[in-house]
Amino acid sequence: MAHIDLDDAVPGLPSLLRFRPETAGPLSALAEALLRGPSPLERGERELIASYVSELNGCRFCAGSHGACAAAQLDGGATLVRQVHADPATAPVGGKLRALLGIAAAVQRGGREVGAEHIGAAREAGATDVEIHDTVLVAAAFCMYNRYVDGLGTSLPDDPAAYAQAAERLVAHGYTSPHPPG
Repeated sequence: MAHIDLDDAVPGLPSLLRFRPETAGPLSALAEALLRGPSPLERGERELIASYVSELNGCRFCAGSHGACAAAQLDGGATLVRQVHADPATAPVGGKLRALLGIAAAVQRGGREVGAEHIGAAREAGATDVEIHDTVLVAAAFCMYNRYVDGLGTSLPDDPAAYAQAAERLVAHGYTSPHPPG
């Protein structure tokens, strides 16, 4: 049960967006820019970074919803997402994405945890300044989204298949569509 008067039938972030429409627009626009806007990183890669950080933060709703979005857009699907969540060092991803996931994990622990070794590994693997920037911003933003969702005790979907259904809509229509993001 949520800590404030939310519609528990609407799980996760969408319940918060409905509760406070004044902040829904900017939060949805930020998610749209980070996860679907111009970037040298593929949309699925950005969703995977968001899902991985959410998994590290223990935010089941965001890890599930963004994991489903990543799975819908990346070769390897849900199996790849589970492998990255379990251990990105052994997951079947390229060296650049592996290094960027290392940066994301450092951001999740704290911004000052990102060190020269993280940046050096990413650069050595071929990451550009924009890819490093976008990784840090996605990771930092998802720490905020995770704390927002879990800090107010939002509900989870009754059916895990709801994540895949929401992912279909988000992949097709984005985060600023008339329906709140899931």
